[in-house]
Amino acid sequence: MADFFDFGFTAVDEEELHIVQAVTSLAKDAEGVAKDVQTRLDNLYNAITPLLNNLKKNPEKEYILWPDRLNKVEQFEDYIQKIYTGN
Repeated sequence: MADFFDFGFTAVDEEELHIVQAVTSLAKDAEGVAKDVQTRLDNLYNAITPLLNNLKKNPEKEYILWPDRLNKVEQFEDYIQKIYTGN
């Protein structure tokens, strides 16, 4: 039996080519969306973790001294909202 070398390509018709191009485009779009969502999730995690770590400090103390709390919480809410919306 003789070796057959096909040069590594396969002939396709125009319809198959369009289908492959469309699927490739959709995959690239989905990859971009996935990267954006992952970045936003990472940013949310990185924003919330320091807050939780600070709240866990000194668990033996019953009270937390938090001057200007309302203003700080509102700023944090705005920050989280911007991450959530992707702005």
